[in-house]
Amino acid sequence: MITPENLARHELVGLDVEAEKSPGLAHISGRVIDETRNTFLIETELGEKRVPKSHTSFIFTLPNGSRVKVSGSILISQPENRIQKRMQRARWKI
Repeated sequence: MITPENLARHELVGLDVEAEKSPGLAHISGRVIDETRNTFLIETELGEKRVPKSHTSFIFTLPNGSRVKVSGSILISQPENRIQKRMQRARWKI
């Protein structure tokens, strides 16, 4: 089960997300459809947008409806490696 405490170590594809403070991009929201080491591919109403993890804050909506804000720098890693390694918790809960 995804919780605010284990979000950074969980699979993020499929979650609803808002990207804020992203360099060169306006506020983007949608569903994560792919993830690489340094980016998320987000499906928005206007199409797919690739958003860098660094210098971006993300607000994820968990399946239980709670929202968690995470600094993208915490998420920089290949998804399969991030899930296995010990990490800091998400910075704060909204």
